[in-house]
Order: sequence, then structure tokens, then C-alpha cells
Amino acid sequence: MEKENLKDRMSVCLRYTGSDTSFRRWRKIRSMPIVIRNLLVVSICKYLPPSKIKNKLYRRIGMKIGKNVTIFGVNFDIFFPELIEIGDNTVIGSYTLIITHEFLNKKWCSGKIKIGKNVLIGAMTMILPGAEIGDNSVVSAYSLVNKKIPSDCMVGGVPVKILKRGTK
Repeated sequence: MEKENLKDRMSVCLRYTGSDTSFRRWRKIRSMPIVIRNLLVVSICKYLPPSKIKNKLYRRIGMKIGKNVTIFGVNFDIFFPELIEIGDNTVIGSYTLIITHEFLNKKWCSGKIKIGKNVLIGAMTMILPGAEIGDNSVVSAYSLVNKKIPSDCMVGGVPVKILKRGTK
């Protein structure tokens, strides 16, 4: 079942043979200058207060960010930030980790992350590749989002479960 879930979430999966792990081959997946540029932008923005300038910097590395998005000290994926989409009026809490790739022993996978409009994501949440969070949803702090979350609900836990439907 875990393999099916992984397959459903990921848009790209590459299998490797030989004695190396997939992580040791990351430079064949993404060029070093792009990863360094993304790392610098994400690292600088992590310490900037929420602002339009910060969101513009994120857009420069390919992220799709809506209007009035508030981001506090978030760790975004440095390999494929262009796979991240955040809807209007969304708030993402501090120390949240949003990653669009996974390096497994013999396989590398990536998937889009879509966060809807008017979403609140609590601090220290981890969002894995292929996850989708529907409009008007709330994700409690310290949660692991590894699947599609419907609109208008409150979720939480590791992994997330629906705690309440209808957030209004």
C-alpha cells in the first residue's frame, strides 16, 4: 500500500542501479549553480519578515505564490521550488518544511505541492511531495501532510487525519 501511495503522489520517479544511493547522484538531476541560487534565496528569505519583497524573491526561483501570502521562516525545497504553488491569503507558520523531492536508496522521486487559497498551516509542519491542501483548510502545528487534504476542513497529526469538516 505504501508503494501505491508513493506512486500516486509523485509525478516523476527514477530508479538507479549500482552501489550508489540516489542522493549521491543529485548533480545529475539538478545543476549545482541552480541549487546554490535557490539555497541562497531560501536561506535569506527565511530570516526576512513577511513582505511583498520576500514573495517576489520566491517567485524569482520559480515558486507560484498568490496575493497576500504570509510566510514565516519556512524551509522550502532547494532542488525544485518551481513545483510549489501557494494560493492567495495563505499563512504558513515558522519552521515548516515543504519539500518536492525524495531521495530514496535506489530511487529518486519528485511531485508538485499545491496549497489552496485561505489556508493556515501551523508551525513545524512537514509537507511531502505530491501533497495537496484544499482551499479554506487548517493544518495544525507539528503535522505531516503526505496526501490530498480536502477543502474546508481541519487536519492534524502524523500523518494528517481529518479532525473536523467545515472550518467556518
